[in-house]
This record gives sequence, structure tokens and C-alpha cells, in this order.
Amino acid sequence: MEPTQTALIVPIPEAEAAVGRFRASLDPAASWGVPAHVTVLYPFLPPQQINDQALTVLRKTFAGIPRFDVALTHIGWFGDTVVWLAPQPDHPFRDLTAAVWQRFPETPPYAGAHAEVVPHLTIGHDAPKPTLSYAAETVSAQLPINAAVDMIRLIAGTPDLSPWRTVCEFPLGADLLVGQS
Repeated sequence: MEPTQTALIVPIPEAEAAVGRFRASLDPAASWGVPAHVTVLYPFLPPQQINDQALTVLRKTFAGIPRFDVALTHIGWFGDTVVWLAPQPDHPFRDLTAAVWQRFPETPPYAGAHAEVVPHLTIGHDAPKPTLSYAAETVSAQLPINAAVDMIRLIAGTPDLSPWRTVCEFPLGADLLVGQS
């Protein structure tokens, strides 16, 4: 089946040991092959609109944004149904989202469903509160989780129907490294 959606994410492989087993049962995206991540922009352009021009704009956008370090420091909740890890600082993720949205204004974060975009790494959602609370307590004991963010991944797939695959990866700060030795 051809993909129907795309997303821009920051994979956080350093979090997999802490959240992987919970995501496997509590976050359907894990079963689609989506790694532990912080979302930059979802949904992004429809797959048929991912062309050389769009990829060039993304490459140039991310090349001018510096790499950064982040720590997943505490548990957060969206109501009683979504448990997640909070990245600190979170402003670099907000800046990434704003930079892409500015260049692709037809792709508001989460299709405009939320007034504020809160950077987060989902542990699980839509499960009984005690199950999510257990996951939160177990993951919390392994915090902080430190990570270096040096690239953005464009992925494509169809929720619930097909695995998501990597379309392209974009290094952060490539323009900032020019001339440094």
C-alpha cells in the first residue's frame, strides 16, 4: 500500500531502552516502525507532494539550525489518556516546528487541532490509567535521558495499515559547520 501521510520527527534512540517496551504495547506508532521520537511536524505534506523542491527547502531550513543537546527530564500528561516525556530545553523543538511551518504554511502542526504545540516523546496513550501510570513510574526511575539532536527524519506511511519508512534524513547545522576545521 502506498503511504498516505508524512511526518518530520527527531528520533531519540537514547530513549528506546526506557520507553521501548511500553511503546510496543501502548503506542500504535511503534508497531508501524516509528521509533521513539519528538515530532517536528505532523502531518506534513502528502507523499505525492514530496519532491526535489520540497526536499531542498527542508535541507536548507535544517542546515541553518544548530545541533543541540536535550534531556528528557520528567513525565507529562495530556489529560488522563496520554503519558509522555518532556524534553528540556523544549524551545529548539518549537523552533524546528516554527521554521518548517513558516516555509510550508499549508501544514499546520497536528492539522491545527491544538492551540499550542507541546514538544514531547510519547510513551503511551488510550490505555487504562493504571497501565499508563505504571509506565510513567517505571520510565521516571530512568530519568534523565540525555540525547544529542543532530538530524531530522522525514517518514511516510499509512496509520494502522502500512509500516512507516524513512524517506530522507536532514542534518542540522550543516551550513554552520562550513569553514570550521
